[in-house]
Amino acid sequence: MNPRDIKTSEQARALVQSLSCTHVKVGVFDIDGILRGKYMSKAKFLESLDSGFGFCDVVLGWDMRDQLYDNSQYTGWHTGYPDAKVRLLPETCRPMPMENNDLFFLGEFSGEAESICPRALLRRVLKQAEDMGFKVLTGFEYEFFVFNETPQSIRDKKYENLDAMAPSDFGYSVIRNTVEESTYKSLLSMCEAMDLPIEGLHEETGPGVMEAAIAYDTALESADKASLFKTFTKIAMQKQGKMATFMAKWNEKMPGSSGHIHLSLKDANGKGLFYDESQPDNMSELMQHFVAGQQKLMPELLSMIAPTINSYRRLIPGFWAPTDASVGLDNRTCAIRIIPGSENSQRLEHRIGAADANPYIILSAVIASGLWGVKNKCPLMPMVKGNAYDVTFPEELTLPRTLWQAAQRLKKSQMAREYFGDAFVDHFAMSREWEEREYRKHISKWEMDRYFEII
Repeated sequence: MNPRDIKTSEQARALVQSLSCTHVKVGVFDIDGILRGKYMSKAKFLESLDSGFGFCDVVLGWDMRDQLYDNSQYTGWHTGYPDAKVRLLPETCRPMPMENNDLFFLGEFSGEAESICPRALLRRVLKQAEDMGFKVLTGFEYEFFVFNETPQSIRDKKYENLDAMAPSDFGYSVIRNTVEESTYKSLLSMCEAMDLPIEGLHEETGPGVMEAAIAYDTALESADKASLFKTFTKIAMQKQGKMATFMAKWNEKMPGSSGHIHLSLKDANGKGLFYDESQPDNMSELMQHFVAGQQKLMPELLSMIAPTINSYRRLIPGFWAPTDASVGLDNRTCAIRIIPGSENSQRLEHRIGAADANPYIILSAVIASGLWGVKNKCPLMPMVKGNAYDVTFPEELTLPRTLWQAAQRLKKSQMAREYFGDAFVDHFAMSREWEEREYRKHISKWEMDRYFEII
């Protein structure tokens, strides 16, 4: 049986029992979108298919560097870091070509931890969309830089003078992707084998930067694929003696790495709901309300869309990243780009997010804000024509400039608490405040150079 045909626990059990493997790999995504997992014995896996298994809840109580949060209510020294329940998801079964096609399964936190689990959050938001009669289709596009480096060499070099896979800008270069054919083809082959289909893969503008467009799918599948793509791309590159980074902006002189999302809605019968040829630019009233909700709520949900200190390095004028909650028709200077087309192709592109966002969390924010706009029949403001960087926007569309400001906006958001729940809002905002406080502890090279001798 093809692992991607698995839908039930019974099918997963039959497949695993039929194989000679002794262990199965399982994993869950944490609040930062980092895949945390382990090898599980075949016997333990078969037992866990129906009953679930325990995973130390510290993975929801520490940051991406395994530093314990000091302000988490959910877990901490005060709870003793007990196990959190995880249910296995048979439908996520995939072969791992870099491990002789051994099997991998995703899990999802359940019980009390479900309220702050990123994948469960998206599932709850999609249930709200389903209750409104909507099926959400999405596709992620990622830019990422590739270096001829290893995890050790970048540390030895102190992240300076890194050897990029290519020496200079050469967007859409056939020369580059042919010379580096083995790198491109190995990535494409891995993604095909793992059902992470790539519609397009090309050289972007920047030394060693690539862009991958992951084929669109239903929103939960799309988020799974985006999350796994980031993780296994890093694995594939490291196995070749290279490194891929999905940082929002690793170099001050270059554009950042985007994580754009294409999105459309259909009804239960598959009819596209964003298309109405009688409306300007084929934008149905529903699409107008959906986009208007996204635009209006973007400032208060920004920490879910731009979740790291580094995210805000990218949101500056002139580097292909929006700086305000703007909307425009086929306009890449805007935060939301309307792409007119047919009933099947009419969609929006959410351009504010970078490659560093957690796919489950950013997609929850993007979808829920649109649903809120539809529910409240939010009117769409006049769209931007020309360069959005030259437009002065009203204060309510100005985006927070730091992660700390964005976290405060989220904590105060009644919409966020209604759609995501108090437990998630409080925990996620806490984790972003922690990130900001950790940043403030450190003295930058810029500060040393600026102040040490002179001040």
